Amino acid sequence: MSKIAFVFPGQGAQYTGMAHDFYERFPVSREVFEKASRASGLDVAALCFKENENLNITEYTQIAMLTAEIAILRAVEESGIHSQVNAGLSLGEYAALAASGVMKEEDAFAIVRKRGILMQEAYPTGGAMSAVLGTDAQVIEKICEEIDGIVSVANYNCPGQIVITGEEKAVAEASEALKAAGARRVIPLNVSGPFHCELLREAGEKLGEDLAEVEIQPFTIPYVTNVTAQYVTEPEQVKELLVKQVSSSVRWQQCVEQMIRDGVDTFIEIGPGRTLTGFLKKIDRNVKAFHIEKTEDLDAIRKECL
Repeated sequence: MSKIAFVFPGQGAQYTGMAHDFYERFPVSREVFEKASRASGLDVAALCFKENENLNITEYTQIAMLTAEIAILRAVEESGIHSQVNAGLSLGEYAALAASGVMKEEDAFAIVRKRGILMQEAYPTGGAMSAVLGTDAQVIEKICEEIDGIVSVANYNCPGQIVITGEEKAVAEASEALKAAGARRVIPLNVSGPFHCELLREAGEKLGEDLAEVEIQPFTIPYVTNVTAQYVTEPEQVKELLVKQVSSSVRWQQCVEQMIRDGVDTFIEIGPGRTLTGFLKKIDRNVKAFHIEKTEDLDAIRKECL
């Protein structure tokens, strides 16, 4: 019997039309969009399905991505496919919380709407992020520590792909030093802020004030957190971890390795794109990796998993 993990991508994979076929085919998916609109005060269906400039702006991207992911998730569950553990990369962790029953959908949508605004406003200019390819994590960490200014690891995505974040000047200097140290490529990312570094600590603390009003539910399914790459076992841990997550490194590779050690042999990426499926193949080629972003993906996986 397979041990299944549902995994959810972060922002960057969004596109116009995501989850539209689920919205049309599954009433449970349409209901998710309606809940998101009520919780956020936005027309989330229009945001996701109609061409618009807002979809790629952080404060709107986050609510749109989360809605699409949970809409697909509920259709997957209704089709009889269930997970034994959940995890999500950055923003995707909120979809994992919903999948694990930790947070009500309405609360997740309201909090993520605020998270997007806080992260958008936290450091609007002067920040940068770059993907570093083909260099060991220890080398990247050492070079970041040696640079004057704020630069650190944002994401440990998979072997050979790590993202750095921080002040624009410090990220540029680290990038040049990494190239000199043998990095295969260093690619500047088109992002609206230096996410997952100490420059966003205040945004995380402000998010904590909003989280204080949210009721955390008993777990129905365990989840693994980005901050520690460990299972979260106590409800009282959740809010503190979500506050830290805004300004902490995303230990995605370590999250996946933790789940594999615990016996997970099948990963199903739920949401737009195949980003996490690509990472999985670089982390461990022996596990099964599927993705569901279209209704035909769900139909195919039902035959595989049921």
